[in-house]
Amino acid sequence: MNTNTNKNISEQPLIILESLTKDFTTDAGINSAIKDVNLTINAGDYISIAGPSGCGKSTLLSILGLLDTSTSGQYLLNGHHVHDLDVYQRAEIRNREIGFIFQAFNLIGDLTVLENVALPLSYRKMKKAERMEIAMHSLEKVNMAERAKFYPAQLSGGQQQRVAVARSLVVDPSILLADEPTGNLDSVNAGVIMDLFDELNEEGRTICMVTHDTRFAKRSRRIVQLNDGVLC
Repeated sequence: MNTNTNKNISEQPLIILESLTKDFTTDAGINSAIKDVNLTINAGDYISIAGPSGCGKSTLLSILGLLDTSTSGQYLLNGHHVHDLDVYQRAEIRNREIGFIFQAFNLIGDLTVLENVALPLSYRKMKKAERMEIAMHSLEKVNMAERAKFYPAQLSGGQQQRVAVARSLVVDPSILLADEPTGNLDSVNAGVIMDLFDELNEEGRTICMVTHDTRFAKRSRRIVQLNDGVLC
């Protein structure tokens, strides 16, 4: 389903959510983390999902990233219904279609920067030399190639997040999903990451970012507000 950074923008939306709801059962009864969400994301979009803590932003992003499933509603990715896929099919699509960027970086401490970035490619049938070449190219995009042999503990928070961005790019995904990507960074390093997102979007990358920081939400091309699980 995937193409490359210079892909032509398709007339078909990249993502369509229709009446998406996610319920959790608690001792107090059924709680809806997100309720009847309708959302369309086109290739090349740069969208922020904004709202206060606990409003359902991360739940929605987890569903978009095929890490979780909705209780009801429809989710189409590149025209394909993904709700009823099994765990292996979902994992394969994640590896080819979706790049993740997390607040906590989620780098593996005993792997080098280059090995961390190359890790998503290990699920594909390609030689190690080819994986490392692609990973190095991805590091070059975020100006971290000179730290390829370093370990995460030897990097600053901002550098670790740039490596995490490189890892998200290495599979050439259809969409980048960023969950509070500046949450663990100071204002200077947060600005660097946001500048990087601007550059990636200008190159044609589709980005969906969750944030509670209105300063960074305004950097995107479109903002959708989530309040108590309801998209406003």
